[in-house]
Parts: sequence; structure tokens; C-alpha cells
Amino acid sequence: MLPLLTFRVSRKTQAPFLALWGLCVAGGTVSGHEPARLEETLVLGKTADLLGLVPSASEGGISGEELRARPLLRRGEILESVPGMVVTQHSGGGKANQYFLRGFNLDHGTDFAISLDGMPVNMRTHSHGQGYADLNILIPELVERVDYVKGTYAARNGDFSSAGSADFRFLDALPRGFATFGLGEYGFYRGASGHTFWMGDRPESGRLTVAGEYGYYDGPWKLAEQAQRGNGFARYYEGNEEDHFTWTLLGYRGSWRSTDQIPMRAVRDGRLGRFDFVDPTNGGESQRYSVQVHREKDDGNGKTRLNLYGIYYDLDLFSNFTYRLTDPDRGDQFEQAEQRAVLGGELARSWDRLSLLGYETELTSGLQLRSDWIHGIGLHATERRNVVSTIREDDVTQNSVGIFGEATTRWTPWMRTVTGIRADGFQFAVSSGARGNSGTEFAGVVSPKFSLVLGPWQKTELYGNFGTGFHSNDARGVNTLRDPVSGSRVDPVDPVARTVGAEFGLRSSVVEDVTATVSFWWLESESELVYVGDAGTNEAGPGSARSGVEASLYWKPKDWLRWDLEAALTRARLRDSPGADRIPNSVPWMLSGGFVLGAQGMDAGWFSAARVRAFGRRPLSEEGAVKGRPTCGVNAEVGYRTDRWETALECVNLLDRRDRDIEYFYGSRLAGEPAGGFEDIHFHPVEPRMLRARFTYWW
Repeated sequence: MLPLLTFRVSRKTQAPFLALWGLCVAGGTVSGHEPARLEETLVLGKTADLLGLVPSASEGGISGEELRARPLLRRGEILESVPGMVVTQHSGGGKANQYFLRGFNLDHGTDFAISLDGMPVNMRTHSHGQGYADLNILIPELVERVDYVKGTYAARNGDFSSAGSADFRFLDALPRGFATFGLGEYGFYRGASGHTFWMGDRPESGRLTVAGEYGYYDGPWKLAEQAQRGNGFARYYEGNEEDHFTWTLLGYRGSWRSTDQIPMRAVRDGRLGRFDFVDPTNGGESQRYSVQVHREKDDGNGKTRLNLYGIYYDLDLFSNFTYRLTDPDRGDQFEQAEQRAVLGGELARSWDRLSLLGYETELTSGLQLRSDWIHGIGLHATERRNVVSTIREDDVTQNSVGIFGEATTRWTPWMRTVTGIRADGFQFAVSSGARGNSGTEFAGVVSPKFSLVLGPWQKTELYGNFGTGFHSNDARGVNTLRDPVSGSRVDPVDPVARTVGAEFGLRSSVVEDVTATVSFWWLESESELVYVGDAGTNEAGPGSARSGVEASLYWKPKDWLRWDLEAALTRARLRDSPGADRIPNSVPWMLSGGFVLGAQGMDAGWFSAARVRAFGRRPLSEEGAVKGRPTCGVNAEVGYRTDRWETALECVNLLDRRDRDIEYFYGSRLAGEPAGGFEDIHFHPVEPRMLRARFTYWW
């Protein structure tokens, strides 16, 4: 058997997974009674028209059933269910992915907010990147749905949500216990199992769901990745849809070796192969554990929701992107490390039957709190993972409070408005090991929102949306007065970077079995302010303007066929930067689509699925003279399912294209090269065609 939350396959470390396996296979209930039937819950997917339910053309959701029908290379690609989103990787599998949406190079999440049942995933003042969002904590089989919103128009969304947000909703109970095993090329294997235990025989009886996962992957790299992941999940649910209580425990631990991006010049002259490496000691370890308590009650006039969470997180990451440019003897490897505890929560109340000037109105208001205590967030110069010097090391406390309100008013049968406002306050406190970089700063920001919905007419609605948003900046950048490398005086950056955006869209189901959306959007940021964790310095870039169009088409003509197509065109420019106004790695266009053919969901029979995702050439420098190559990939699967088991064969990168997952343009120096190095494209290749087999058993 495979171990749970441990990484040495031995008798001792097999015990946790064996124990979980025994519990899951035992099935049944704690009380000994037959379990009650689960309540029927309506989970809307992409083929639903959502008319009258959402206030914008770019808001929607995808069901867990639809997610599990998508053949994926890696966990983070679940987010490509958000139309227009591109997910890539430039380092080891244990590190957060790179995200691209609406002209943003989101890095690891700076302007896209991700949450798990309302608990934030994004880490502010993170050692590697502001808003770092690592989805390795997910077990895909436990996701009930993903709800996504794009733009600055939702009052509930605050920090990091200018481009949009996605909330992963977990199942409150598994319909059946499961065990799944997967094997594949390049050392891939995965095992996961889960079961729900009923505490009684009534529908409102408590339900305890436990699940675990272990995975390993070497990859096609010349330096085996040795990526190992262990995940654990436990959820207790009691009550019904109108009145329920939930607590959830999540755990993740991972370790990996990194084959980071490599310079194109070395591949062209034969010094390196496409899957080669420069520094064999890059890699990292990370872990995240959380407890979450949720209480919700519908009293007939509205709902009251209380969501509390606590998180422990740490990361130890070693990287070397410039090789020997700054230190020709030891090399340029650096370590980014941190440990943190997070406490937070949300209290929200909605009223369903109010009247505004005699018109039907729904009102929602809420309070959100969060505190991060970050210990030893450090940037260190290293050689073969041994610390040579400390560039900076700090302790940070960051507190925030957010208050929001939103009113939905139906003025006529064909017109409704959503008016919202949000106010956020921050405290940034830094205790630095470097003289002059300690301090405490406070900041506040108010964000109004407005949406107008017209229709439906002929099963078609029109939308107009406007709103302001922001992302917070790294607390170290806010308080820094001395450059940690040179010691020279620098100006601290603003605590928040404000954004303002608008959108006009349409959603239609006028054609039978077809749902179509189109939206035209615009977004401006007053400054591309970031703390550069890779260098330990601040960058206050110019403002930016982005605009684009997105379109989607979802078609389900038969019970045995589901088809979708999504496309996005984007223009992204820096303002007040003549001759150097391109935003590096802003994706100008993307296209994705796919089908599921045969047995759908949990139906028995043969099934197949395929997905294609392509994105275009993007600027790699502000001048726009250097551009990346377009990338296209196709994943597919075929399988057979009965009432008790399923087997499937997946093929990743079906066309075996030699594309690039990510590209950057900067200076670096390899051993033997002259001082000063070379400006060059550095890339991480798309992984080659590979086969993976999967077997699942249900009870």
C-alpha cells in the first residue's frame, strides 16, 4: 500500500494509509445502521444558462463531475476551467503554478483570489511572491464544484481579486466510498481513497468523511524531480441545507527537486538538452495544515453564515535563475523560506425579503478578518542549499479587516441592479534584521461596485458592470527604507495598488441545448507595484491598462455528448511608457475546448474525452522586440465504467509537441561564459507525450 502524509515507503510509514484504507473499506456507519439517503443538491455546471442567477456574463461555475472528466497533467490545471485562464509551470511540481488571465501575468496568484470553501489560499507577504496560491492541497475527487467570478464587481471579493476569483467547494459527504490508483510513464504513480461514515440513520445525522492521497513523479527531466505529495482530508457535516454545521481538516506536505528554466543559447549550441538542468540542488519542501469551522442557518427571512479558519504553512525553496551572473565562484542560488500561522474568518448575513422604495430587494452584508504571523521570512544566498549569507530576514505581522455590503434590487421583471461597496483596512508590521527596514504602516481602501442586468428576453440577458479593486503589497516593501543588498536609501512602495474596471456582456440560451456568453472588459491599475522576492528589492512600475473580449459556447445536444469552446483576446499595455509599454508575459490570446463522449458522470459504459488548450506569442520584454512562441497541447482519455469500478487510459500532450510551458527574457551567465553574461530567452519545456492508466473502485 501507499503511505499517507509521509514520504518513505517503509513498514513504519505505511501505517497511516493502511489505517485509512481499513476504515474506508469497512464502510457502514458508526451507529451500525444503514446510512440515510443524501439530500439531492443542484450543482450547476457550465452547460447551465444561469439566467437570473448571476450579475455578469463572466461569472459561472463548473461541477466536480465536469472537472473529473478533464484529463489533466497537474493539479493546478483545474483552474483552466475558468474561461480564459492559462496555467503553466516553470519549476518543480511541488511549487505553485504560474497563472495568466486577462492580460495579467499573475505570477503565482497576485491578482487572482483563490479560496477553499471561503478559506483563502493566497498568501500575502510571501517569501516567493505576493499572493502565492498553491493548489497542491486539493484532492480532486472531493471537489463538488468551482465557482468563479472575473473582474472587480463582487463586493465580497477583496485582496488579490482584480482579475477574478475562484472558490473551490468540497463535498459535504461522498455518495460512495472510493479507492483509485494510477500508474504512468516517467515514474508517475498516485493512490487516493475516501469514505463517508454516517453517525445515524436520519438524513440530518452527522457524517464524517475521511480521505487521503499519495503521489510520486520523476518527470522527463534529466534530473529526476522526485516530487512526492501527501494529502489528508477530514470533514464532519451535520444538519441539512437550511441549517448545518461543518468542520474540516486539511493537510498537505510535499518535497521536490526543480529543473528550472534553462537558457536557449545553451540548447542551441548543444551544451544542454531540452530537459536538462543547470543547478542540481534546486528544489524545495512545503506543508500546509488547516482547520475550518462553518455554520449556516436559514431562518426564513435570510441566511446567517459564520466561517472561521486557522492555517499553519511553511515553505523552504531553493532557486537559481541566473546561474553565475552575480557570483561566478559559488553561483547565484538563493533560498526563500518562511513559517506562518493564519487566523481569520467571515460573518455574513443576507436578507431575502426586503423592500427598497417598494421594490423587491435582497441585501447581504459581511465582516472579514485575517491575521498573518510570519516568522523568519528570509532571503538567503546559498551554495548547494548551504547558506552563504543572509540578504534579509524579517518577522512580519499583517492584519486586515474588510466590511462589505451588496443590494440586489429588481426594479421591473426585466431589470435588476446589484449595488455594492467594500471597505478594507490593513496593518503592516515588520521587525527586520536590517537597520532601517522595521516599522508599522496602516492603509485603507474603499471599493464601490455596480452591476446592471437587463432581461431575459428570448432567453437572453445583457449585463453592465463597474467596480474598483486592489491588491495589497508585501509588508516588507511597504516598510523598506534601505536596499537590503546595497544599503542605499530607497522609497517604500504604497501599501495597496488600486484597480478600476468595467465590463459589458451577454448570456443567451436561445438556441436549444446551447449556452453562449460574450463579454467586453476593461481594467486599469494605478501601478504594477510588487515586492520582488527573488531579489529582495522593490519595484514600483508604471500604471497599466488592459482590455479584451471573451466568448464561450457550451453545447449538450445528447445525454452522451457534452462540448465546449472558450476564447479570449487581450490587449495589455503599460501607461506613460512610450517605446517600452508591453507587459512581459501578458498572453494576447488563448483558446480552449473539448468534449466528453459516451457515458457521462457516473453512468455505466464506455466514455472518452479530449481537451485542447492554446495560447499565443507574448512579449517577453517591455520593448516587445522579444516574444515567446505559441503553445498548443491536447490531452485525451478513454475508459469504461460499471456501477462498481472504472478503468481509464489518459494521454497527456497527445500530439507530442515540443512547445514551451513558460518563457522569460533576462540576463544570465553559465560556467565558462564571460563576465556580464548574456541576455537570453530562458524557457521551461512542455512535457512530452505520456500515458497514464487509472483504476477506481467504489463501494
